[in-house]
Formats: sequence, structure tokens, C-alpha cells
Amino acid sequence: MMPLLLADVGEDNIIRKVGGSPEMKKHLEDLGFVVGGSVSIVSEMSGNLIVNVKDTRIAISREMAGKIMV
Repeated sequence: MMPLLLADVGEDNIIRKVGGSPEMKKHLEDLGFVVGGSVSIVSEMSGNLIVNVKDTRIAISREMAGKIMV
């Protein structure tokens, strides 16, 4: 298990755990980052990530990506 921000671009990953404060967890789950879901990194810009989750591209901060374990 590793944080999403250490995953390779284009690699499909399964979300194993979503961490952080209760507010952060709720926000990430509302965006589609749920345990068992699939996520892949599309690109990285200035440390922030563009990810593909549930057939949607979402930009997340490096801090948020560190809370998502794959």
C-alpha cells in the first residue's frame, strides 16, 4: 500500500484506504474516491495531480493525493 502521489502516470490503481480528517475523507468520497474504486493519474502539474476516477478527470492537491492509499 502506498499514497496515490507515488503511483506512476497512466497506471490503474485500486483505492485501499482514504485517510485524513473526517471533513477531508467526506470531501474525497464525495468526489468518487471510495475504497475498492479504480483511480489512475492522468498527469502531474506543479505537484498537483489530475486523476481519472469514475470516468471523470479531477484535479487534486498533493496533500489530498497523500491521503489516498492505493
